[in-house]
Amino acid sequence: MSIEQQISELVSAEVRSLGAYKVPESTGLIKLDAMENPWEWSGDLETRWKEQLSGAQINRYPSADASSLKSAIRNLMGVGDDFDIILGNGSDEIIQLLVMLIAHTNRPILSVEPSFVMYKMLSVWLNVDYVGVPLNQDFSMDVNAILNAIKDNDPAIIFIAQPNNPTGNLFDVDAIREIAKSTRGLVVVDEAYIAFSDSDSLHLLDEFSNVLLMRTLSKVGLAGLRLGILIGSKQWLQEINKIRLPYNINVLTQISAEFAIENYQVFELQTKRLRSNRESLLSQLETIPGVYVWPSSANFLLVRIVDKDVNSVHQFLKDQGVLVKLLHGGHDLLVNCLRVNVSTEEENEQLVAALKSALS
Repeated sequence: MSIEQQISELVSAEVRSLGAYKVPESTGLIKLDAMENPWEWSGDLETRWKEQLSGAQINRYPSADASSLKSAIRNLMGVGDDFDIILGNGSDEIIQLLVMLIAHTNRPILSVEPSFVMYKMLSVWLNVDYVGVPLNQDFSMDVNAILNAIKDNDPAIIFIAQPNNPTGNLFDVDAIREIAKSTRGLVVVDEAYIAFSDSDSLHLLDEFSNVLLMRTLSKVGLAGLRLGILIGSKQWLQEINKIRLPYNINVLTQISAEFAIENYQVFELQTKRLRSNRESLLSQLETIPGVYVWPSSANFLLVRIVDKDVNSVHQFLKDQGVLVKLLHGGHDLLVNCLRVNVSTEEENEQLVAALKSALS
């Protein structure tokens, strides 16, 4: 049997039809495509962090439950004792665990579109049906369409990114409440970008037994640690924890994340600065002819190129040393769209200059 025949026999048609998740090469470029905090740690902070790491027992397995880190997260985020926390190797692992948990039900995953691509991708990888409900033209929820999709499909899980990625907007909380009331499945509110908004959905855990929250430390400056957070009722998390791989959070991540939380005021100041830079960048982009930009509650802005081919603009920016995310072709509502990180004042200025040149 040839290798092609073996692959055809053993790999699902759905997976074979996919492309691998691609991360573009960014060496030498201003990296504005992945919603990262642009600031490296200061010399003193880095020195003290490395001192902490020097005590790591690399020859031993890490704490299986990461109990000390979870306690620090609980205090940082104000998570009450009625709820539990599970940590994942990034939010992607949390999503994977959730989809694995319900895969046997033959009930689909549901989300709005456009939204975080991993909700759909992980469903496909795990052979779980996926239902996407388009947002309105202004990126608000079409609540009636969602409720009808719930009635027609009886989803096992509904993912809602709050704020949404890649659109940057917050959804109406009452709409989320209505969705939670209308489904017998789980509603997972993904708050990856909560640090850049005034939103907080912790109260929904008190209101609904079927709501779970996802959070992360990646966007505030710890993307390299790959630490995802799931918060919810002890009963639900007890079941999810049964399929979590042992020792999934390595010892270096545990030490580093605890250290970062002890010094969280540094990241709060950076987040505040990024929120200010976001409003400044928004104002600058709004003055460029041929550009439409949406307000955002995240650390990125969604930009539509109006009068030029967006692919050529994207390539021009790259040629000028600025890497942004091309979204055109991903969804009908993202025609001619780019997503740009909010960054330092200097990098934002370089983005604006390069975009002006691309459109001149």
